[in-house]
Amino acid sequence: MPRLAHQVFFTLNERDEASVDALVAACQKFLTGHDGMVDFAVGRREPKYTRPVNADYDVALHTVFADQASHDAYQTAPRHLEFIESNKATWASVQVFDSNLAD
Repeated sequence: MPRLAHQVFFTLNERDEASVDALVAACQKFLTGHDGMVDFAVGRREPKYTRPVNADYDVALHTVFADQASHDAYQTAPRHLEFIESNKATWASVQVFDSNLAD
């Protein structure tokens, strides 16, 4: 079974440093250590990366799951749902990119 990469790019309503820091901290608190998660990373967009192909966002979440079943369980996990409920009011937009990873 292929691993599933789940990448989420958040653009915030308030794009200041404190708001970005708060979302990064919330990701670290609520979205780490889920069953079947084999990799986790979260970070802020680096303003010096100004190539035309770079998207405009504030926080990038990168997770990899062992398989689709692990990803699907994560989507309904209480900590994941709490993250959404606690933070969704701060989001101007969210883009999600899910893909199967080649071995």
